[in-house]
Amino acid sequence: MYLIGLTGGIASGKSTVARRLYEHGAVHIDADQLARRVVEPGKPALQAIVDTFGPGVLRADGSLDRAKLGELVFHDDAARAKLNAIVHPAVRELSKRVIADAERDDPDAVVVYDVPLLVEASVDHPFDLIVVTSAGRKQQVKRLVEERGMDPIHAEARVDSQIDDEERRKIADVVIDTSGSLAHTMSQTDALWARIGDERRARLAGS
Repeated sequence: MYLIGLTGGIASGKSTVARRLYEHGAVHIDADQLARRVVEPGKPALQAIVDTFGPGVLRADGSLDRAKLGELVFHDDAARAKLNAIVHPAVRELSKRVIADAERDDPDAVVVYDVPLLVEASVDHPFDLIVVTSAGRKQQVKRLVEERGMDPIHAEARVDSQIDDEERRKIADVVIDTSGSLAHTMSQTDALWARIGDERRARLAGS
């Protein structure tokens, strides 16, 4: 298995890069989807969230009201830290199982673990390559407003609430600049796929 950690700020083009790698044949694992799974009704993480933040974060059907929880933690660093201390370990354990399943299904698979908080959550899987998508603050805000319909002030707050892009770049093996055209992003991703193929062939030749 060849394991790629894919990260980047909000609206930095992660989904575009992940989709292209998937089209090339990679297995795509989305940390956001895993984060939803670990807080489903009946899961220990959901009970821990209720114990910490109260039953007001639940909908009538017993599922998590993500919007209400978001309101509680967005501007409160201490509350957000408490939430992360519950969710991040649960996602880490689930992701290990999902990645292991992917390797069991295909020992030669290229697995892309798409994890926005790779740096913040100290995700420590044995990645063969860490890829960071980077677009620049203005471009991120513009995309949130134009593509997701966010209010500009809210969009700026969302971007500014995340860690600085330089922190992500420090851990990157590859940076994909998504600030230009879609074609430019695709060509960089295609070049990345070619590099992965070269590295896998070299690994096989040396084994």
